Amino acid sequence: MVKGISRQVIVIHSPEPKLFEQAIFILKDGAVGQDGVTEQELMREAKKLLHNQTSKKKPKLYLYGPAWACLGAILTGTVWLLTTLL
Repeated sequence: MVKGISRQVIVIHSPEPKLFEQAIFILKDGAVGQDGVTEQELMREAKKLLHNQTSKKKPKLYLYGPAWACLGAILTGTVWLLTTLL
Protein backbone atom coordinates (compact mmCIF):
# COMPACT_ATOMS: atom_id res chain seq x y z
CA MET A 1 0.00 0.00 0.00
CA VAL A 2 1.37 3.41 -0.97
CA LYS A 3 0.61 6.37 1.26
CA GLY A 4 0.95 10.07 0.63
CA ILE A 5 1.49 10.04 -3.12
CA SER A 6 -0.85 11.98 -5.35
CA ARG A 7 -0.38 12.14 -9.12
CA GLN A 8 -2.27 13.89 -11.88
CA VAL A 9 -3.00 11.78 -14.93
CA ILE A 10 -4.62 12.19 -18.32
CA VAL A 11 -6.60 9.20 -19.62
CA ILE A 12 -7.22 9.03 -23.38
CA HIS A 13 -9.48 6.31 -24.77
CA SER A 14 -8.13 4.53 -27.84
CA PRO A 15 -9.71 5.33 -31.22
CA GLU A 16 -9.07 1.72 -32.29
CA PRO A 17 -9.86 -0.52 -29.30
CA LYS A 18 -8.63 -3.74 -30.93
CA LEU A 19 -5.62 -4.06 -28.64
CA PHE A 20 -5.69 -1.16 -26.18
CA GLU A 21 -8.58 0.42 -24.34
CA GLN A 22 -6.85 3.56 -23.10
CA ALA A 23 -3.56 5.40 -22.72
CA ILE A 24 -2.61 6.92 -19.39
CA PHE A 25 -0.23 9.90 -19.24
CA ILE A 26 1.26 10.75 -15.84
CA LEU A 27 1.88 14.48 -15.48
CA LYS A 28 4.92 15.98 -13.82
CA ASP A 29 4.37 17.69 -10.50
CA GLY A 30 2.93 21.14 -11.11
CA ALA A 31 2.51 20.67 -14.86
CA VAL A 32 -0.91 22.30 -14.90
CA GLY A 33 -0.54 26.04 -14.62
CA GLN A 34 3.24 25.93 -15.10
CA ASP A 35 4.50 28.32 -17.81
CA GLY A 36 0.92 29.17 -18.75
CA VAL A 37 0.03 25.59 -19.75
CA THR A 38 -3.70 24.96 -19.61
CA GLU A 39 -5.62 21.71 -19.30
CA GLN A 40 -6.79 22.01 -22.92
CA GLU A 41 -3.19 22.26 -24.13
CA LEU A 42 -2.26 19.19 -22.10
CA MET A 43 -5.15 17.22 -23.61
CA ARG A 44 -4.21 18.38 -27.11
CA GLU A 45 -0.56 17.34 -26.58
CA ALA A 46 -1.57 13.93 -25.19
CA LYS A 47 -3.88 13.27 -28.15
CA LYS A 48 -1.17 14.38 -30.57
CA LEU A 49 1.33 11.99 -28.99
CA LEU A 50 -1.16 9.16 -29.11
CA HIS A 51 -2.04 9.86 -32.73
CA ASN A 52 1.63 10.09 -33.78
CA GLN A 53 2.40 6.73 -32.21
CA THR A 54 -0.50 4.95 -33.88
CA SER A 55 0.05 6.49 -37.31
CA LYS A 56 3.72 5.54 -37.66
CA LYS A 57 4.33 2.77 -40.12
CA LYS A 58 7.37 0.59 -39.98
CA PRO A 59 9.52 0.44 -43.11
CA LYS A 60 9.19 -2.74 -45.08
CA LEU A 61 12.37 -4.76 -44.82
CA TYR A 62 11.44 -7.70 -47.01
CA LEU A 63 13.53 -6.47 -50.00
CA TYR A 64 16.86 -6.31 -48.16
CA GLY A 65 17.47 -10.08 -48.24
CA PRO A 66 17.07 -10.51 -52.01
CA ALA A 67 19.08 -7.33 -52.65
CA TRP A 68 22.01 -8.61 -50.60
CA ALA A 69 21.76 -12.03 -52.26
CA CYS A 70 21.96 -10.46 -55.72
CA LEU A 71 24.87 -8.27 -54.68
CA GLY A 72 26.70 -11.31 -53.28
CA ALA A 73 26.06 -13.28 -56.46
CA ILE A 74 27.39 -10.45 -58.63
CA LEU A 75 30.47 -10.04 -56.43
CA THR A 76 31.13 -13.79 -56.45
CA GLY A 77 30.74 -13.93 -60.24
CA THR A 78 33.09 -10.96 -60.68
CA VAL A 79 35.77 -12.52 -58.45
CA TRP A 80 35.38 -15.88 -60.22
CA LEU A 81 35.69 -14.19 -63.63
CA LEU A 82 38.79 -12.23 -62.62
CA THR A 83 40.51 -15.33 -61.22
CA THR A 84 39.86 -17.37 -64.37
CA LEU A 85 41.11 -14.61 -66.68
CA LEU A 86 44.28 -13.96 -64.70
